[in-house]
Amino acid sequence: MDDKIQRRVRQTYLQMHTFQTVDFVTSRLNYWTTFDKAELTVMETLEKLNNLVDESDPDVDVPNIVHAFQTAERIRAAYPQHDWFHLTGLIHDLGKMMVLIGEQQWAVVGDTFPVGCAFDESIVYRNSTFHNNPDLQNPKYNTKYGIYSKHCGLNNVLMSWGHDEYMYRVLSNHDACRLPSEALYIIRYHSFYPWHFSNAYNHLSNNWDMEMLPWVREFNKFDLYTKSDELPDVDRVRSYYQTLIDKYIPGKIKW
Repeated sequence: MDDKIQRRVRQTYLQMHTFQTVDFVTSRLNYWTTFDKAELTVMETLEKLNNLVDESDPDVDVPNIVHAFQTAERIRAAYPQHDWFHLTGLIHDLGKMMVLIGEQQWAVVGDTFPVGCAFDESIVYRNSTFHNNPDLQNPKYNTKYGIYSKHCGLNNVLMSWGHDEYMYRVLSNHDACRLPSEALYIIRYHSFYPWHFSNAYNHLSNNWDMEMLPWVREFNKFDLYTKSDELPDVDRVRSYYQTLIDKYIPGKIKW
């Protein structure tokens, strides 16, 4: 990996792991879920992501819109019958829109993890970036369950603030959204690698989470392994994805 990219990635995670606390996540939820920052269609938002390179991603150094179409097209080839899955691939990172309207990258991008309980060893850079996180000094946040209960369900767990939770909230707030629950779940937890990749935090997940887990893992195959230099012909496939947007997420969305 290029040393410059590696340094950028680590610095992003250092800031994230220092400042993502229960109080911070609560404040971001309150701020961003008023949905009064912008009104844009899905395609307009995708175009804006031309201006964003994810500073937490060691595998890609291109604008996010390229990765969006790469992911969608790979899913389309593998699952031609599930058009909602194609669209999920296209929009899964749209929550990164926050960066373009004022949020810092470390509070938007990267792998997510629960706050309010002990930080698991499987979290990336776990042993070298959390030392200044204030929640480490709060005993009620440093046990296995912390402020949660056994199998309470991830829906009841505060996750580090980022594009996953934000996009899930944005779509849930959009009355015209017709995506199935599987799509919304994938969007909400696709960056929760300690859980879907390392099997951590199963003590907090419930039956619904375990039912949805195979979908998240299947999606991850396309999200993780489409990060290459091969660029999709966006102009050629744009009209197809516009029909899916019109079907599942029509109109302007409140951000």
